[in-house]
Amino acid sequence: MIATTKTAPLPHKRRAAGAKRTDGAKPPPLPYRREPTDIYALMDFNPDEPEAQIEAMLQNPVILYDIMPTLNRHLAKGGRDPEVFLDSDTILCYDRSDLNVRIQPDCYVAFGVDAQAIRARKVYLPWEVGKPPDFALEVASDATARYDTSDKMDVYRRIGIPELWLCDSTGGALYGQPLAGWRLSGGEYLPIETTVESDGAICGYSAAIGLHLCWLDGHLRFFDPTANRYLLDSDEAYEDSEALESERAAHARTRRALARERERSRRLEEELRRLRGEE
Repeated sequence: MIATTKTAPLPHKRRAAGAKRTDGAKPPPLPYRREPTDIYALMDFNPDEPEAQIEAMLQNPVILYDIMPTLNRHLAKGGRDPEVFLDSDTILCYDRSDLNVRIQPDCYVAFGVDAQAIRARKVYLPWEVGKPPDFALEVASDATARYDTSDKMDVYRRIGIPELWLCDSTGGALYGQPLAGWRLSGGEYLPIETTVESDGAICGYSAAIGLHLCWLDGHLRFFDPTANRYLLDSDEAYEDSEALESERAAHARTRRALARERERSRRLEEELRRLRGEE
């Protein structure tokens, strides 16, 4: 399956059609319904140890050092939102009768859940969480490319993950295209339309996370239609934090200088009063 690609003017990317509403009351998170069964005794794997996928992820450090930090800052507020579960190494078990039937997405997100309870459980169990993840993203590697576009994609469909995206950091040598997305409809994945923008970016809108995924200058970027800008990637965020820290340091120096000036003025006033015999 290949996503449709069209040419469109840049403003198309700015449109947030289908984005989730952020006004009004936020619904409470789904209650985590932990079962009393000793699930770990039923597993032939250690949930504390990420699986062999790590080898593939090391081939794609973009997952660990760019995609995850960028989404974490935006979607999970730096990990401070207790109702957003964003992860890359928590195993997803999807067969209630056999917990050894499992999968490990490169990156996945679930909204409106008890993220702390999921982390404490060490595995993602949809029947305990209350729903499957809302979004999954796979990044191509030599070791996993064929599996990602066949069996793994079918597993995500059966689990019921509403959106799946594939990104090929080689530009298309492994997946056949740099970026493609699918949205679940009627039990089947239908391609999400992508467009070529005036800045050369190939973009598709994710209703699940409210962002445009864009392939731009050989990198996956996320465009926020609400703020009308790309999210800062890790390098930009670091530079921005350095600039912010520099600004804070400059403000601190200014405050210290003002404090010294106020103290000097106070002492001068006291000295003047003394000379005038006011004390």
